[in-house]
Amino acid sequence: MSVTAEDRIKVIFSLFDVDRNGYIEERDFSMMTANVVRAAPGSGGAAKQAMDAAFRRYWETLERELDANRDGKVSYDEFAACVLSPERFGETVADFAKSLATLGDPDGDGMIERSVFADLMTAIGFGRPNIDALFDAFEPDGDDRIRVEVWAQGIEEYYNPGKVDIAGDHLVANVAG
Repeated sequence: MSVTAEDRIKVIFSLFDVDRNGYIEERDFSMMTANVVRAAPGSGGAAKQAMDAAFRRYWETLERELDANRDGKVSYDEFAACVLSPERFGETVADFAKSLATLGDPDGDGMIERSVFADLMTAIGFGRPNIDALFDAFEPDGDDRIRVEVWAQGIEEYYNPGKVDIAGDHLVANVAG
């Protein structure tokens, strides 16, 4: 699989531009948050609030760091210029990763079932073949579950341009279903 950081940027931007107007805006994050939280009906209020806070922080970081002309919108060019900068986004991405992975563990056993993972990833906007390929790359156990920390680490790796041939590349590649 030959996936570049630029390929990942395109996917991230297209998913975050929920209303498909060519910009990422605060309302896109509000819509994404609602979709993701709705996809986790079994998760508790604290996990849902943490996810909401992580999405809010993510938007605030994007706006502060990338909205060069301060118009309340992040264009693709602004986004592509530096979103995959671990030194600028590492803490925000780590918080987002932990919140999303925790949301996927409603019973608190440290494991995420494929169905819950798929529901959350579908709510974000990924296609099922890519979701299943990613889940399989995380090497599920015999009960078809992955560890929370494995998913969180996978999210962080996805946002790191120095990482190559990672599990998250399955989200970019065209996967035959």
